[in-house]
Amino acid sequence: MAVSTGGGEDEVMSTINITPFTDVLLVLLIIFIILASVTKEPKLPDAYNKEKVQASQIVVMVDEHDHIQIGSNQVTLADAKAAFSQLQDATNHVFKSVIIKADPKASYGTILQVMDAAKSVDLTDFGLANHVEGTPQGVSQ
Repeated sequence: MAVSTGGGEDEVMSTINITPFTDVLLVLLIIFIILASVTKEPKLPDAYNKEKVQASQIVVMVDEHDHIQIGSNQVTLADAKAAFSQLQDATNHVFKSVIIKADPKASYGTILQVMDAAKSVDLTDFGLANHVEGTPQGVSQ
């Protein structure tokens, strides 16, 4: 009876298994694609007016640093309700609309809080000022 010693143990494997390496690269690619789409801020769409907004005496401006100007007065968010109330009293509650000119970099929450302060003194119609097509960039209506 012959006994074999299994002489295949000393042989070197001549191929490299690249399947785990490929899996890792695909996972990293997916992570980078997701991060790239999340990290860049989306471009805000341009708005086009088909109708002109009715004129209002009450204009609110919010700049990129969330500084609020109601009429000609610079106010804080806490004083916005009082400023709207003062303007309503000065105009004998004739106006129900407010025009808001906000910088695109202004905080959305700040604009909503200004609108809420206006609603609390019976200003219920809002117009958002934007760039009118065909006018110079600095002119808004």
